[in-house]
Amino acid sequence: MARSYYLFKSGTLKRKDNTLYLKIKDEKSRSIPVEDVQDIYVFGELTINSKLMTFLSQNGILLHFFSSKILDDDGDYKDGFYMGTYYPREKLISGKLLVKQVEHYADNQKRQIIAIKILKAAAFNIYRNLRYYNERGKNLEDEISDVKKLRSKMDKTKSIPELMGLEGNIRETYYRSWNKIVEQNIDFQKRVKRPPDNMINSILSYINTLVYTTVLGELYRTQLNPTISYLHEPGTKRFSLSLDLAEVFKPIIAERLIFSLLNKKQITEKSFQKRSNFLYLKDEARLTILKAYDQKLKATIRHKELKREVSYKHLIRLECYKLIKHLLGEKEYLGFEMWW
Repeated sequence: MARSYYLFKSGTLKRKDNTLYLKIKDEKSRSIPVEDVQDIYVFGELTINSKLMTFLSQNGILLHFFSSKILDDDGDYKDGFYMGTYYPREKLISGKLLVKQVEHYADNQKRQIIAIKILKAAAFNIYRNLRYYNERGKNLEDEISDVKKLRSKMDKTKSIPELMGLEGNIRETYYRSWNKIVEQNIDFQKRVKRPPDNMINSILSYINTLVYTTVLGELYRTQLNPTISYLHEPGTKRFSLSLDLAEVFKPIIAERLIFSLLNKKQITEKSFQKRSNFLYLKDEARLTILKAYDQKLKATIRHKELKREVSYKHLIRLECYKLIKHLLGEKEYLGFEMWW
C-alpha cells in the first residue's frame, strides 16, 4: 500500500527508470518503488529537476515542502514552517461534482448546512477529548458543560461568521482545559499562530499543518476540488477545503497526539529553542513528532458502520466520500464523531 515518505535530511531526489532515487550526503543511496509512494514531506534542502516533477505528476505523488532555514523579519532563523505543496494535475475529474460543489458554496443556506455539520463534528470530538481526560481524574466538568451548551447553539446560526464565533468560544474553553490535561508545567491560555509564542502553540502549529497536508493528499485521490470550501472562505493561494475537513480531525489526530507526547514526556521544554519573539521545535523533536504522527495515521479502529478495521488516515478519505454523497444528493453529510 502506498504511504507517506518523510525526507528530513538534505539531498537529491530524481527519477531512475521507474523508481525514485534518493541520494543523501554521506549515506548510501536508496531506490524507492514509485508504487509505494503516496506523498512526500520535505523538511530538508532537496534538489529536484523537471524530469522528476513530470514523473511525480504521472504517478499522482504530492510534494509537501517545509522550510529548513529561512530568515524572519527580525533576522532570526525559523525552521519547520509549511511552505506549500506541489499538487499534480488532477486525474479524477467530474464536471457534475464540480458544479454541485459550486452550487453548495453559492447557495448560502446549503453552504451553512455543510459548515455547521463540519463544526458540530469538530466540537463533538473536542467534547470527547474532554470527557476522555475527565474520566481519568482531570476534573473537566465545567469545560464539558460549556462546550455542550455552545455546540447546541450551532444549528441556530444564520451565517458563517456567527458559526465561527461559536467555534472560537468552544476553542477558547477547550484551550483553557489544557493546563489541566497536560502533565507538565505549562501556561497555555490562547492560540497564537504567527509566530507561536510558547511550546503548546509551536507544537500545535506544526502538527496542525501535518493534518492539513494529510487531508489534502486524501482529497487529491477523490473527485473533489480542494479550492472550493464551505467553512473557510475560498482563496487564491490555498486549498481551503482541506482546512474545512481538517477541523473534524484535529481533535482526533493532532490534539490526542499532543496530549500523549507531552504527558509521556517525549516532548518537553528542552525540545524547543527560543528565538526573538517565537519558540520553535528542535530537529530531534520534530523527528519524534513525525514518527509518532505517522504511527497514528497507520493505527486502526473498528469502524462501527463498516464493521472492519480502518486506519485513521483512511477515515479522512471516507469523510471525503461522505461529502461527495451529500453534494450529489445521495446521503446527508454528517461529520465523523469519535466514540473512544
